[in-house]
Parts: sequence; structure tokens; C-alpha cells
Amino acid sequence: MKKVMKIEGMSCGHCQARVEKALSEINGVTAKVNLGKKEAVIEYSSDIKDDVFVNAVTEAGYEVVSIAEKKGLFGR
Repeated sequence: MKKVMKIEGMSCGHCQARVEKALSEINGVTAKVNLGKKEAVIEYSSDIKDDVFVNAVTEAGYEVVSIAEKKGLFGR
């Protein structure tokens, strides 16, 4: 499963790495942050509530603007 999280407050590569680390420390989660788009693509294997992702990013010092399921090509 994948989700896309929009994040405010990141301004450099250190910020990007800090958010990736915070999300990846959640069991069963990998995350890739795109600094230019101000978003993280989160991949996870088990059912994890959005609050867990939001709390990890907030505790790292950044603001979550939105979180949504990532759709495949053509909305599938």
C-alpha cells in the first residue's frame, strides 16, 4: 500500500533525510521524500493508521498538510 503525504517546513537535504528516517522507523514502512514537491511517498505492508505517520513527521519538527492514498496510473 502507498500513501502520499504533503509536508511543510522542509528546506534542505537534512530536512528530507530527517523526515525519511522518522517515517522509516515505523515498523514495515519505507519512505521516499521529494523535497521539491514537499511530499513523502510512504510504502507500508500492514494496516497503519494515518495518525502514526502524522505523529512521526510532527515529532521530527515538520507540519503535515495532507495525506492520501496513492493511486496508480490513470487513477487505478
